[in-house]
Amino acid sequence: MNRLLILSVLLLTLLVGTSAFSADHQKGAAAYESGDYATALREWEPLAEQGHARAQYDLGVMYEKGQGVPQDDKTAVKWWKLAAEQGYAFAQNNLGYMYEKGRGVPRDYKTAMKWYILTAEQDYVRAQINLAGMYEKGRGVPRDYKTAVKWYRLAAEQGNVRAQFDVGYMYALGKGVLKDYVRAHMWANIAATNGNKLGTVLRDFVEKKMTPADISAAQKLARECVRKKYKGC
Repeated sequence: MNRLLILSVLLLTLLVGTSAFSADHQKGAAAYESGDYATALREWEPLAEQGHARAQYDLGVMYEKGQGVPQDDKTAVKWWKLAAEQGYAFAQNNLGYMYEKGRGVPRDYKTAMKWYILTAEQDYVRAQINLAGMYEKGRGVPRDYKTAVKWYRLAAEQGNVRAQFDVGYMYALGKGVLKDYVRAHMWANIAATNGNKLGTVLRDFVEKKMTPADISAAQKLARECVRKKYKGC
């Protein structure tokens, strides 16, 4: 058998195997969405044991929430770690959270940071916010407001309303950036418009410290920022 034929056979085998994995996972996903956790477990567990990262992540969710299985943080961590080691971003973020909170594992801020960084660098918003919070609070690293703002801003630029509030909050207090009520109002106003109640509170708070001209400038910046889809604001 020549090399080209061998390669074709191997590729076909890989594609068939991947397709079977996907079909079985979808069966589990459909069952899970309908609340049939027993079927979801039956479909996902063999896949997870064979190294399917998404199935490992999903099993972790079921154990963390106690869906179809006894609630068990340690087993959730076990499955998330296996998926995280394969680079699965959702599992990496969840694993970081478990280490941050000390759920299923001893609390370990440095290990939490490790997983948050890996995920945040993949542009996963939730991890960017979690990582920013670690820098803001000085957990696992020296407190660093400037770096916190960097990660909050990256999440805000992706349209996350919580992060948009957080950037505004940092401007209002001058944490990691120069205190700037116009920028604080801009971000708070964007967050409020997108449905964040804390954004409304912050906007109304800083407005009391601003002149009418400042408020007008902030509103103009907010409109421009929305037009730019939150980039470079």
